[in-house]
Amino acid sequence: MAGGVRLDMTMTQILLGLGIGVVTGVLAALCGVGGGLIMVPAFVLLMALDQKSAIATSLAVIIFVSLVATAKYHSASLVKWHIAIPVAIGAAAAAWFATDWLKLLSNDTLSRAFGILMILVGIRMLVFK
Repeated sequence: MAGGVRLDMTMTQILLGLGIGVVTGVLAALCGVGGGLIMVPAFVLLMALDQKSAIATSLAVIIFVSLVATAKYHSASLVKWHIAIPVAIGAAAAAWFATDWLKLLSNDTLSRAFGILMILVGIRMLVFK
């Protein structure tokens, strides 16, 4: 349903969604990752979403994950707001325009680009600590 909210889910979809959510929440809280890194592939492979819908859905989910985790980290004085605020402004502005680019790219192109990014990030983390 384009532009609408679809609530008719099977029990399998609900359980898969909860499982993906638990893994994402733990990894987001412990490692600062989860949105694209965990949810996008899980949505594509386990829930049969196309790449564009997986990206958009993961961003919608991460709003709530980020709010909860940020509130907890803020209460522990761990958030460096002098860094977070300008980065958030830049990221939000870029995301506004990039969402239009997403519409122009095919799901195959986005999947390949995402796969390459994951490989490069993985190599960077393994080789350069």
